[in-house]
Amino acid sequence: MESIQVKAYAKINLGLDVLRRRPDGYHEVRMVMQTIRLFDKLTVRTTHTPGITIRTNLSYLPCDENNLIYRAAALFLEETRQKAGVYITLEKHIPVAAGLAGGSSDAAATLTALNELYRTGLSLKHLQELGVRLGADVPYCLLQGAALSEGIGEILTPLPAPPAAHCLVVKPPVSVSTRYVYEHLTADTAPHPDIDALLDALKAGSLPNLAAHLGNTLESVTIPLHPEIAAIKEELLQLGALGSLMSGSGPTVFGLFSDRQAAERAFYHFKVGEYGRQTYLTGFWNR
Repeated sequence: MESIQVKAYAKINLGLDVLRRRPDGYHEVRMVMQTIRLFDKLTVRTTHTPGITIRTNLSYLPCDENNLIYRAAALFLEETRQKAGVYITLEKHIPVAAGLAGGSSDAAATLTALNELYRTGLSLKHLQELGVRLGADVPYCLLQGAALSEGIGEILTPLPAPPAAHCLVVKPPVSVSTRYVYEHLTADTAPHPDIDALLDALKAGSLPNLAAHLGNTLESVTIPLHPEIAAIKEELLQLGALGSLMSGSGPTVFGLFSDRQAAERAFYHFKVGEYGRQTYLTGFWNR
């Protein structure tokens, strides 16, 4: 039996624009994605007997085909015609259903780990082609770092790494359905972030310009459902964040700080409050 341990990193959306709804029901997007140093740990072992077994530290997470890890492993084993099985232990730290792509990142890490364990030598492009069959964010989670995401999320262009920042992540204790948010989005009237300005800020290496142009079209749906998201954003700004935004379809909010002490004061402010259980002080992660 062989094993490998991998990290599955969370992501935030520095910019998320929804352009239109396609005839197939998917939405066409234009997003600027960034990996952060908040991660799950997966230990992946090959087994001599067929089958997929998942164990996790969170009792409420499914360990069957309803888990993206399971579906990623099944897809990989089918694609590569492996006869052996796999045993996966998940140490979950990324908040669930939070807009941080935790499930997608776990799936991406599973594909990467199995590719290495079985020495199948699948290219990143091949893994991404498998990944998009699991979810629109999985190809990005295989790439990681800063990237422009287009199409339904599968068209990826690597971007220059942003300047270093302290990233304070706060998740209120509410659940958001991504499907509901997209189904109730009116793209024609919703505000649209200036994605080109974000790209220019990345090229210039300017954190203030980057923070000034954060934007997420999906806030127009999620914030009316959960006004505490707007309150957290405002509180982060008052505590010294250069910019603040909801990630994905929510409900997680992040603030970008240039000053370490201000970021730590804001962290402790939220940590002792009602959102302290899922408050994290982290930063950008790039390869």
